[in-house]
Amino acid sequence: MRTLHIDLETFSDIDITKAGLYRYVQSPAFEILLFAYSYDYEPVRIVDLAAGEQIPAGIVRDLNDPNVKKTAHNAAFEINCLKRFFSTEIYQWHCTMVHAYYCGLPGQLAQVGRALGLPENRQKMAVGKQLIKYFCVPCVPTKSNHGRTRNRWYHDRQKWELFKSYCIRDVETEMDIHKILERHPFPEAEHFNWVLDQYINLNGAAVDQDLISGALAISDQVQGELSGRARKLTGLDNPNSVAQLKQWIRENSDFELEDLKKQTVVEVLADKTGDDLIKEVLRIRKELGKTSVKKYEAMETCVCEDGRIRGLLQFYGANRTGRWAGRLVQIQNLPRNYIGTLDTARELVKKRQTEALKAIYGNVPDILSQLIRTTFVPGPGCKFLVADFSAIEARVLSWLAGEQWRLDVFKTHGKIYEASASTMFGVDIDLIKKGNPEYALRSKGKIAELALGYQGGKGSLISMGALNMGLAEEELPDIVRRWRGSNKRIVGFWKAVEQYALDTVRHGVTGYMPCGIVFDRDVDYLSIILPSKRRLYYYKPEIRQNDLGRDAIHFRGVDQKTKKWGMISTYGGKLTENIVQAVARDLLANSLMNLYRAGFVIDFHIHDEVILEVPEDSGRTLEEAISCMCLLPGWAAGLPLDADGFESYYYKKD
Repeated sequence: MRTLHIDLETFSDIDITKAGLYRYVQSPAFEILLFAYSYDYEPVRIVDLAAGEQIPAGIVRDLNDPNVKKTAHNAAFEINCLKRFFSTEIYQWHCTMVHAYYCGLPGQLAQVGRALGLPENRQKMAVGKQLIKYFCVPCVPTKSNHGRTRNRWYHDRQKWELFKSYCIRDVETEMDIHKILERHPFPEAEHFNWVLDQYINLNGAAVDQDLISGALAISDQVQGELSGRARKLTGLDNPNSVAQLKQWIRENSDFELEDLKKQTVVEVLADKTGDDLIKEVLRIRKELGKTSVKKYEAMETCVCEDGRIRGLLQFYGANRTGRWAGRLVQIQNLPRNYIGTLDTARELVKKRQTEALKAIYGNVPDILSQLIRTTFVPGPGCKFLVADFSAIEARVLSWLAGEQWRLDVFKTHGKIYEASASTMFGVDIDLIKKGNPEYALRSKGKIAELALGYQGGKGSLISMGALNMGLAEEELPDIVRRWRGSNKRIVGFWKAVEQYALDTVRHGVTGYMPCGIVFDRDVDYLSIILPSKRRLYYYKPEIRQNDLGRDAIHFRGVDQKTKKWGMISTYGGKLTENIVQAVARDLLANSLMNLYRAGFVIDFHIHDEVILEVPEDSGRTLEEAISCMCLLPGWAAGLPLDADGFESYYYKKD
């Protein structure tokens, strides 16, 4: 099979960073400017479409030839740009960006080149951003440019030739990266998962545009009122300015705030001895700081001509585990909804009844935040089936570690919080129910389950909100001790994972765990082979001492907190978390494929939840969807999988 490497440079009057790829390509102003290509690592050639050249007929044929593999970095861009004018099928493409993610590398072409140590003359040209700004986006009309709103190739021929060189270099860099990545092949099963992901992103999800416009209008009104009240109380020109507000607080109170972060504001408002005026101003700031309006603005910006938003998901966005990440609207972190009158609230927002919202709910920004999920709606004549796995990570961890009492819980009643409390405190599970004093133990079982599965301790309990649940800090070590004592196989699993990983890095030996996890090592990677046969990659591993003075695995990767490429340390609990979340991800990928093959239309998915759009008269049921989701792959025999869900005419948290 021949391989055709491709890179495009394009123009559109739509900002792709805000509106997304699909709306960008839909614009009538969209056009392909340059088409650079190479067959099988031959010297790169370029077609100057902007200057009137045509893509050779043979290449046009190959774009839809299944015997020619097309590759590009972030191939979704090339695929959708080319599909505006030519025929090409997604399954014939290979994406080196996703392949890089799979191999534990960063996603952007320049970052991948640096991480792999490509020679400077083979890395992405730094001048690219300036050239893209000049040729690929509209420009501001001025006297010096004779009032034009766009720079074309003939307006600066020297820059244009440099731009062509830049496009050629991108193909050269991508080919060099492709050669290196091919040492660690992208699994065929993952290629199919990626193709399905492209179909899901292409289908997209409809949004209620009346709700969006109503929410934005109400937000503008309320924000104006709140800002006006804050200015009146403080006398500040801009009470939303951190510097101005901190100075005002210093001058009008006996204490000084280090910052005005969300948690700091919450703590001040909870202090019963605080100054009422300061509290009122901070309460206003808290309401002004609601991020829901940004979600509505993002939706309004990226909605396509047919009222659907496309490109919500990034395949392999979490490149340590392979889980999906959100894009554009960031659906992975939508605010929860708590009110039981969503229908009423939605109608009031759509009718822009601000005063009615105030009278019924009081805090309007909070209501707008709760309604953000409900902006996603099925198309005409359809409904949503929403289903999600139940306690998926806890089930996977129990299955891998062989913690039998937990597996028995999941195979029967499934009440893991009550069962955990029962095991930890030696109390009959039947007594842990509402109305009994033993029910207070459930909260301890719940927080332990949420915080301690990956070798967490007292700090993890606090981070998960143990103190806010009413637990005293001095009782937290006892909860850790009891949970670990009740889950000895899981504790042993952490230790075994760490030891297998250390031995593999030290000695290059292949380690086989009884649960089907395999540790392997080559010159570049420590890899963990999952039961699905997918690999987790840890680039350039080595043994160093950690902050506690113990031998620990360090590797090069993208730090999840700083988002920067560098050296990262890990340990048994963290590796366990990677493994468990990766297995849970593989189960979700399997369920998506099951649903697709069964003919369900998948609008999007969030974490372990899928949102299906089905015609009302189709006869498709929630039970059928859940059955598809829970159909186990062969490698997961014995895993007690379960799911639950609901039907709705808008998305919500049930």
